[in-house]
Amino acid sequence: MKNIALRLLFILSIFLFVGALVYAGTPSPSNTMLVEAALLIFGIQLIVFIPSYLAQTEHFYDLTGGITYLSVMSFMAYRHQEIFGDWDVRSLVLTALIGLWAIRLSSFLFTRVKRVGKDGRFDELKTSFTRFLLTWMLQGLWVFMCTYPALIALVSPSESEIVYLTIGTLLWLIGWGYEVVADYQKTRFNSDPNNAGKFINMGVWKQSRHPNYVGEWVLWTGITIIALPVYESGQWMALITPVFVYWLLNKVSGVNLLEARADQKWADDPAYQHYKKETPVFFPKLF
Repeated sequence: MKNIALRLLFILSIFLFVGALVYAGTPSPSNTMLVEAALLIFGIQLIVFIPSYLAQTEHFYDLTGGITYLSVMSFMAYRHQEIFGDWDVRSLVLTALIGLWAIRLSSFLFTRVKRVGKDGRFDELKTSFTRFLLTWMLQGLWVFMCTYPALIALVSPSESEIVYLTIGTLLWLIGWGYEVVADYQKTRFNSDPNNAGKFINMGVWKQSRHPNYVGEWVLWTGITIIALPVYESGQWMALITPVFVYWLLNKVSGVNLLEARADQKWADDPAYQHYKKETPVFFPKLF
């Protein structure tokens, strides 16, 4: 009972935190776009969580994340045009980049889960209503926090600028490319029967033990930079996005879990221990 209460309290804290960021990022009391975005994001999570819990399946978790990104960005781009009367370059670029990332990653993860048959992270989570619900609410928080800089740009008037747009887009392309290469190399490695039970230490995986997550952090930092010129007053809170993404990937649902699983599988493997010693856990060793 105590654990259930703590989970519900954590879910409430997520809503309060998002509410505070919505308030900080809203340019005027008459502009309700950030409220609408938050309701859409968490509403989608709740709608898909219910049948997923009843069916005891995590198969649609990652796919729902991608659909949420696409839905909220499309909706907000439409609302931007409706309120401000134009399709400015920055808004179109932000919508396109996030949409491309969401389609690629969610389809990749969904296909992987269907091929493997399950996602081991959910083995215990999906049997508990409150733990599984918290997982979906964390996904809503993930979507909101990653898109927060872009959402602030979309609730703001158009502005002609090119420097931040160029720098941010280039950074996004670097991060996205690094993530795609990392996923491709690992998929190809794991599909080879000769590599069954082995860990990957080739390609970009020689530079970092989690290069796909590095790429993700870099691309969201690029999104934050693209939106930088619009920030005013409380909207500077959008700079929290790269910090949040790093924290989420390393401490909540990524590196920490995979490192623990790898330690269990290869704890007695001298080659893996050497790999851990020589290869950074996150930021890559380029030389």
